[in-house]
Amino acid sequence: MPTEARPNGRPVSWREWFGTEDQPALERPSRPAPPTHESPEAPDVAGWIDPAVVKRLRSMVSEQLAERIRQNPAIAVEARRAEGERITATVVANHVNDLLAAGTPPPAGYESAMLDAVASGLFGLGPLQQLLKDPTVVNIHVVGCDRVRLEHSDGRITHGPRIAETDAELVGMLQMLAMRDSATERSFSAAKPWVDLQMPDGSRLTALQQVAQRPTVTIRRHTTLDVRLEDLRDRYGVIDHLLCDFLRAAMRAGCNIMVAGLAAAGKTTMLRALASEIPSAEAFVTLEESRELGLHTTGRHPWCISLEAREGHGDRGPDGRKAGEVTIADLIPLTLRMSTRRIIVGEVRSREIVPMLQAMATSRGSMCTIHTRDPRSVMDRIIELALSYGQEMRADLARRMAAGALDLIVYINIEDETTIGGAMHRYVSEVVEVGGMSGDTVVTTTIFGPGPDGRAVPRNLPERLRDQLLQVGYDPRVLVPYKEQGRGTWTRPLHRIRRGIT
Repeated sequence: MPTEARPNGRPVSWREWFGTEDQPALERPSRPAPPTHESPEAPDVAGWIDPAVVKRLRSMVSEQLAERIRQNPAIAVEARRAEGERITATVVANHVNDLLAAGTPPPAGYESAMLDAVASGLFGLGPLQQLLKDPTVVNIHVVGCDRVRLEHSDGRITHGPRIAETDAELVGMLQMLAMRDSATERSFSAAKPWVDLQMPDGSRLTALQQVAQRPTVTIRRHTTLDVRLEDLRDRYGVIDHLLCDFLRAAMRAGCNIMVAGLAAAGKTTMLRALASEIPSAEAFVTLEESRELGLHTTGRHPWCISLEAREGHGDRGPDGRKAGEVTIADLIPLTLRMSTRRIIVGEVRSREIVPMLQAMATSRGSMCTIHTRDPRSVMDRIIELALSYGQEMRADLARRMAAGALDLIVYINIEDETTIGGAMHRYVSEVVEVGGMSGDTVVTTTIFGPGPDGRAVPRNLPERLRDQLLQVGYDPRVLVPYKEQGRGTWTRPLHRIRRGIT
């Protein structure tokens, strides 16, 4: 921050130091020194921030920025926020000059506070930004500008403040966020009334308009980006010692793993924990519709290459796709040319399942997640997604691809008892080995299955993977005593209200 002062004694702000488009640096007319905070007559800065004025200035900035983008559509996404910040500084400075010219000088700190207020709504989420600073908030649900529901890590449900004056203002905030705060620009408009993106803090935001009764926003917090299998065992109780050792060995053996479960079961967290076993010197690729895994941000994997799908814009070409569109299905074949042995896909939910299985069939240690209701429906879900690939895909072909590509399916169960005064229970209930084909049937072996309380206990020894596990120093026979006793090594009781089971 420059420390040079004007003749009137007021320090030079960074906006004056560097200048703006409409006013060269250090050539703006000097202003009378404003009253200081120490003066009894100095009004409170917060009392000077008029929401109506903030809204008006915000609208002026939005209009000017939109006009600049219309004049130069090719402006880089990274440059748009810088342009917006420059316009904001100019608009706020002109507003302060108007107050001075009218003989009503604002208090010290007013210009900076007004700048923050205007920019917060343009480049952040205004009042919602404050909620993201609360480490106890894990999920945020918004319906319209004035209904905010907060889910806390301890299971509490509370309500937050309104985040905009009108629904239209909320949509405008989301449009600006979609334009700037995703690495690949995303649209949120009448033509595409939904958006899914990663926010600057790593949270995942999904928003809808028009197809919902009011603009709707869901933000999923990711407070455990850097997580290990030991954390899932000791801190969260998702796995026990037997599962922890087995999964660690499966990663060393280069098994291809699919993590399955319902929404919010903890599939992404499990994927992060499994990935923590990847050596730090190894190069690998992550593919996501919108960045969520964050493996490239923890410092644990400096050679992680994070790729993100990109939306197309404009008219559709002869192939039916919009110009510039890049899908996960497009990216998977490219990763095979990048000299990396493993690919991690954050979630397979469409036709990308086919190239994913093809990549797994020629790689070791690849992983992905998939939404399924129970372990027995995983293969049906794979076939269902594969059939969306094209007319050339058949159910029997998809089944054979899955049987040849997958080694293990890890299923995570979730039980939500928060609505009846209980807790949210997440735990691995099954680990299934995929053993190839026998005729038209996929051969599977349940290595870990549900015990008395639903949590996974040893059931059978692996067959297809036995030699791979032995080569990395893991002897599956350590599971035999627990298999015979029908128990695992879970140390925490699972307190349920609904079943009365502990």
